[in-house]
Amino acid sequence: MWPATAKAGQLSWFFGNLYEAAVDVPRLLLDAQPQRRPGLLSSGSPLRYYAPVAPVTIGATAAALIDIWRAGGDRRLVVAATVNTAIAVALTGYLVRTVNVELLSTNTPPDNAERERMLRTWHRANGARLLAVAGAFLSLRRAARSVR
Repeated sequence: MWPATAKAGQLSWFFGNLYEAAVDVPRLLLDAQPQRRPGLLSSGSPLRYYAPVAPVTIGATAAALIDIWRAGGDRRLVVAATVNTAIAVALTGYLVRTVNVELLSTNTPPDNAERERMLRTWHRANGARLLAVAGAFLSLRRAARSVR
């Protein structure tokens, strides 16, 4: 049960962040900043969608990896999935702290240089996060198969 729940959560995490990159959510938030009400959970905030599922995804991933480890699954894959998950969580925290809080907590648009810095930071870190989530998913999937 845990591996299936973890994989579903990781897939939603991956495709949610891929969608955000494709439609350029940070730019949309910047463009809407003067018209939107400031707040981390106000309308349009990605936190509203991720906050409820993040604990389930992380918890299920941890439980699955512990179960696979205890069942004698491939420990290298368990470590790889754990490291990739930790990197993805750390990158998410970094982006929330350095970009999302600035975008969501004020309705005063930044100057052009700051705007471009925020967009560049978000897209680079999100690209790395997508790789980490994909790595976690693939490693977890292979580790779960190694138990069978």
